Amino acid sequence: QPSGPGVFELGAQSGRWAAFQERHRLSCEETARLLLDTYEYRGLVKHTGGCHCGAIRFEVWASADLHVFNCNCSICTKKQNRHFIVPASRFKLLKGADNLTTYTFNTHRAQHTFCKTCGVQSFYTPRSNPDGYGIAPHCLDDGTVQTIVTEDINGKEWEKAVKEHKTIRDMSKP
Repeated sequence: QPSGPGVFELGAQSGRWAAFQERHRLSCEETARLLLDTYEYRGLVKHTGGCHCGAIRFEVWASADLHVFNCNCSICTKKQNRHFIVPASRFKLLKGADNLTTYTFNTHRAQHTFCKTCGVQSFYTPRSNPDGYGIAPHCLDDGTVQTIVTEDINGKEWEKAVKEHKTIRDMSKP
């Protein structure tokens, strides 16, 4: 029986572990990742989504009940950019990094990423939360969102709005 870092004794659960792996055709590492993802993000669901053409795909752990911001700043108004914010640790780009391009303006802190092929922005790095992601709920696959509550935010007066908002800066904290 091997021993050392990363090796653990499953005891009576070893049969369940092996059966689960076999039933789902998962490696030991994939099974452990699934277990850790479930444990780490308890109370959250894994949403998947992407752009229109499918070149960009991502997964994000967030509540099934989304708190979406409707910003009236110049770019959000023109793009109809409604988004919810998550920490970077809850976001994973599954494919398409080479098909993303970025637009910035003004302070250049917000990184407006979009697909080079279809032009859809399914996520971006918001100025308010440069350590997180703003996710477009309309780019999520069907089946994981229960409710959406929309909050208007006055992006035309961005500094004032973010200073007065009680929680927006903390939304990207793990």
